[in-house]
Amino acid sequence: MSSLLLLKGISAAPGLAMAPALVIDTRPLIISKKVITLSDVATEWNRLEDAISKSQHELSEIMEKTKQQVGEDEAAIFQAHIMLVSDPELIDKTKNEIKDNLVNAEYAFQKVSLEFIAMFDAMDDEYMRERALDVKDISKRVLRHLLNVQEADLSNLSEEVVLVGYDLTPSQIATMDKSKVVALITEIGGKTSHTAIMANSLEIAAVVGIKDVAAQIKSGDLLVVDGNSGEVIRSPDDSAIKKFNRQREHYQATIKSYESFKGVASKTPDGKLVKLLANVASLDELKTAIRNDAEGIGLFRTEFLYMNRLNSPSEEEQFQIYRQVLEQMKNRPVTIRTIDIGGDKEVEYLHLKKELNPFLGVRAIRLCMQRPELFITQLRAMFRASIYGKLKIMFPMISSLDELLEVKLIVERVKEELTQEKIKFDSQVAIGIMIEIPSAAIISDILAKHVDFFSIGTNDLIQYVVAVDRLNENLEYLYNPYNPAVLRLINLVIANAHKEGIEVGMCGSVAGKEEMIPLLLGMDLTEFSMSAGQILPARKIISSTNYKDAKKMASYVLSLSQAKEIETYLHHSQATSDLSSNLSPNLSPT
Repeated sequence: MSSLLLLKGISAAPGLAMAPALVIDTRPLIISKKVITLSDVATEWNRLEDAISKSQHELSEIMEKTKQQVGEDEAAIFQAHIMLVSDPELIDKTKNEIKDNLVNAEYAFQKVSLEFIAMFDAMDDEYMRERALDVKDISKRVLRHLLNVQEADLSNLSEEVVLVGYDLTPSQIATMDKSKVVALITEIGGKTSHTAIMANSLEIAAVVGIKDVAAQIKSGDLLVVDGNSGEVIRSPDDSAIKKFNRQREHYQATIKSYESFKGVASKTPDGKLVKLLANVASLDELKTAIRNDAEGIGLFRTEFLYMNRLNSPSEEEQFQIYRQVLEQMKNRPVTIRTIDIGGDKEVEYLHLKKELNPFLGVRAIRLCMQRPELFITQLRAMFRASIYGKLKIMFPMISSLDELLEVKLIVERVKEELTQEKIKFDSQVAIGIMIEIPSAAIISDILAKHVDFFSIGTNDLIQYVVAVDRLNENLEYLYNPYNPAVLRLINLVIANAHKEGIEVGMCGSVAGKEEMIPLLLGMDLTEFSMSAGQILPARKIISSTNYKDAKKMASYVLSLSQAKEIETYLHHSQATSDLSSNLSPNLSPT
């Protein structure tokens, strides 16, 4: 039986939770070549047949469940997978590979599968090329069985769990049963990893960066998770459980106290008015934003519409979703970002090449320019939806004026096409860009002349300014929003936006950090976009901060030369004011 153990990681999303662990193996499958003897061939054939039989059974169950819950058409893909995994050519070739080269079943099956994938990928017909994805999918399934690596069905959980893994993909988080997953824990990642971003949006506690976490926790272990302090207790004793219950009661009372800030203006005591907006990625998250009294959507992440499927969403499908978002926000501003795929967000059917540095590679607007059909389809859907609310369109990863002007040419072409087709749209839709690349921040005075608004994306801006992969938990101490270089660039961008009379907001995670809000207010940031659960605490802070004091704070902070002294000063300022939300102290057992 596991004994009490305190694990310390990085606080990624606030909240408190206690539930049994569900440990899933999210590491890539490692296939090793093993030389066998002739007498082992029959054993390897039997292992292969057993893995294929289990895969067929699994797929049949998934197909039936999909028929009942979604429909016949959607279930058809699993029928195709059953046929593929049962294909005599695939099976016979694998058996021949085992017998002729005397190798283990998983190595042989992977080799043959890769040959099939390469064959489909090379075909001219798009439908046949998409079959490569099907082979990849069934290949992973069979290999998991051969390696005895289980994959949990996260969409169908019977009890509340804390999800634990080496890493969690955006697809896994998007498809999990959100009513049953009460917290997330991973070995890798930082405060702005996809796990952190999605956990904040879903209002689920998350702790990341716990070394060897999957080896220290087993499925079924009772866990206490403090997303505020980054602490996890395995197998808490009675004393730790009592402490958790006290802290949860205090935490829930604090959250309830924010209700009084619903329906009031986000305004300082001396009259400075700002907007508090929400970052969302789905219609479900939109409901949470509305419940938390968001004054608009500062970032709608469209890339999640492209995940967990076999092909890109059509223009009509996107139009219907964008229309619903705009209608539900009832003429409050909605900023929709064009797809930001690449980096840590992969979409298999797009067949993106593996890159040594994906965060510096073909992602976001760069992908859109290389795949104009994706870009134009999305823009058409957005403009068609624009008549149903107050739409703003935003482009990520802009690095130069040349790039921006090229993007704007495509936008004008799309508007001309819609006009010729007599399709209604709002011709005055605001066009803006994310400032997340240092080059864009430095020439923000130039870029401001060509757009209607800026939104500062601090998650990427910080990593590019300090040259640190934001997913690398080992360099978390360098990935620092208090770095004077980061703060000076933010201040420069805000000042340049105001000089040109355009709106300037921030949609990176810094916008929701409680100790940063007075500083950003003093820098004259006018729109703060954050996870929905951060909106009411932020409004409390705005309502308690005099604008003239925030201006003095910003002037002083910008004169400081070290990140540590800035961080210490901001935390001290928060602690000695009435701004602190006084969320739970750490849950270290006493």
